[in-house]
This record gives sequence, C-alpha cells and structure tokens, in this order.
Amino acid sequence: MKVFKFGGASVKDASSVKNIASVIKNHGSPNLVVVLSAMGKTTNAMEEVIRNYFDDKSLLQNSLSKVVDFHSNIVSELFSGNYEEVNDKLSDLLNKLQNFIDSNKSSNYSFVYDQVIGYGELLSTTIVSCYLNFIGVNNSWLDVRDFIKTDDYYRTANVNWDLTQKSINNLGVTESVFVTQGFLGSDSKGFTTSLGREGSDYTAAIFANCLDAESVTIWKDVDGVLNADPRYFQNTELLTDISYNEAIELAFYGASVIHPKTLQPLQRKNIPLFVKSFINPHKEGTKVGEGTGVKPYVPCFIVKKRQVLLELSTKDFSYIVEKNISFIFQLLHTYKMKVDVIQNTAISLSVCFDDKYGNLELLLNELKTKFRYIVFENVNLYTIRHYTKQSILDLEEGKKILLKQLTKETTQIVVKE
Repeated sequence: MKVFKFGGASVKDASSVKNIASVIKNHGSPNLVVVLSAMGKTTNAMEEVIRNYFDDKSLLQNSLSKVVDFHSNIVSELFSGNYEEVNDKLSDLLNKLQNFIDSNKSSNYSFVYDQVIGYGELLSTTIVSCYLNFIGVNNSWLDVRDFIKTDDYYRTANVNWDLTQKSINNLGVTESVFVTQGFLGSDSKGFTTSLGREGSDYTAAIFANCLDAESVTIWKDVDGVLNADPRYFQNTELLTDISYNEAIELAFYGASVIHPKTLQPLQRKNIPLFVKSFINPHKEGTKVGEGTGVKPYVPCFIVKKRQVLLELSTKDFSYIVEKNISFIFQLLHTYKMKVDVIQNTAISLSVCFDDKYGNLELLLNELKTKFRYIVFENVNLYTIRHYTKQSILDLEEGKKILLKQLTKETTQIVVKE
C-alpha cells in the first residue's frame, strides 16, 4: 500500500484535478490511499461561512453560495454535461451542511467550526472520486470520519490510535484505490473533529502507519522541501534528503511544508516520506527517512507571523523558579497558547507564543494578579537551523530585535518589523 496526499493547490480548478488524475494513473499503484484537502481556498471560504454564522447571518447564505458556485463550476468543466451522479452526491452533502446550520443550538465556536469546516474536504473528495471513476480509474470513496477516531478537543483533536487502527485494518486486505479526506476525524459521539490546520499531511501519516504502507508521498506545487519559504526568502535551495530527526526539528519550529505531527507515526515504522511536485512529477523531490542531518547542509529558515511576545517579572522581585514557572505554564495550557520560545533570568520570563484561540486578554487578566508584564503583539518569530554568522546578520538587517536565543544548531529571533 502507498499513500498519496494532495493539498488544496493541487485541486484548485478543473485542470488541476485532471493533472492529479494523471499523477495517480502514472505514479500510483493498485494499492493506494489518496488523501485530499479542500479545493483551492475553500477552507478560507468555509471560515467565512463560520464567521457569518456567528457575526452576521445576513451574509451567511451569500457566503454559502460562493462555496456552491465554486464547486459547481469545477464539476461542469470536468464531466462534459454528464454530472447528474456527482451533483446528487454534492447536493446531499450541502443539504447536511444546511441542516446543521439551521438546527444547531451550540454556541461553542470550536465545535461549530469543526462541524462546518470539513465540508470543504468532503466536497473535494466527492468530485475527485467521481472524476477518477469517470475516466476509468476505479476507486472507492471513504468518509475518513469512519476511520480516524479522536477525542473531542475540537480544532486540534488527538487521535485515539487503538480505535483508529481497528477501523483502518480491513483496508489493506484488498487491492483498491481509496479516496478520502485529510484533516478530519470523529469523536466518540460521532461529531466531526479536525486535526488542526494543514492536518491533511497528518491524515496521510495515520493511514500509512495503520496500513504499514510502503511510503507516503506529499504532492506540492514546489519541487520538494526547500530550505526556506520562497514567499518570504530569496535564493531558496532544494533539500534532497532529510533525516526523520531533522525533519521533526524543522516541523517543530514551524516549517510549512511538513505538518508537525506527520513525522512521528512514519518514523515509528520507518516509512519513508517523499515530497514531490505535482507540476513536475518526474523530478526527484525530497526524501525524508533514516539518516542524519540534511543534504545539502545549508542554513534552513523558518518564519512564524503574528506571534505574541510576553515578558513577565514578579511584583515582589522573587525568583522565577519552579513554582512561578508551573503557575505560568498552567495558565498558558489552560488558554491554549502554543509556546515557541522560552527565555528566563532570575526574576523574569519571556515567552513567544501563538494566540490561535484569541484568549490573550483572559490570560493577562489572570497573570496580572502576580506579575508585571509587557506584551508585544503581531511580532514575527524567525528560526534558523544550522545557522552561520552571515545568515544571522542578513536576517537581522533592518529589524527591531526583541528577543534572541542561540543554541548549538538553532537560533531564534523575535522581531518587530
């Protein structure tokens, strides 16, 4: 069994769907699981639906219509007038979405988010599965929520590996192509959960682990894993080989090509991960597997935008030691802050984190009872793996440095730009 994962850019329009169909035909195998993201910018469009549901219901139907029209246009281009079957399936999904919107009583944003957001993946996989059958690539559409079982930590759910393994076991028995959704799962009550933004890579790794797959290939619009995001850095280089350990380090610091949770289930069973271009599928790409370091050995740059830097000090000038640190980090956990950098002195502690859930004010209200604080919002966190003196100098040029931390292999710099 092999596992292919295609992101939103690979299915952004009808010609892109035709292209990945060609990739599946020419580079796949009879035993293949295809994991798909939502089409193009559909996840952003679904988030607009969710915002309107909570903030301005007068705009809700308009935002839903944009999603429907986008997918309908792709269908009409793909199926040459013969699309009654796929339209029936899409209508069934959209009716379920509308029923949820009309009947939901929960005001829990994260719960509603997960029940709505996943329709992007359900729509994309339905279209692609039907198109593959239409051109003679026989496949079975799977609802991933029947297979990946999680807790109810909505928007960043944790996988129940025992239940998931039992659910996936039977897929490896027969030779077939399966098409399923990335990013999604379900909890013990049958409600939809999500694995976190960009979680489709993780979905592919879960299936690979449970099926003891031969390999996982993530198909991107770049030639492989680069040493920096070309949107923010110039003169990027392709990394042809990366060890599991190095890839996990890069993912931890926020490298956008590989999801942070993707690598552990692959490493546990020594399943290689390939990152290749769906535009140029014959190119070698990047291999992630056993080994050490990266090839070529060059500095790797990562940036996280819109972070929060919080500088704390005790009001009574007592030391920031175990008791105070435990108190602070318990609050960070309670308010779901993902901490990326920690730096402390005897009487102060600085943390840089991502306020994904918008809980900063709640956090500060509790911290101010014991600590003085200075907060910097909308800062950027830069990380350089395998840094050189010159790479640090180049990065720092023209920026206001708020925090800097160096270890043997890594430097992290928080800046206000």
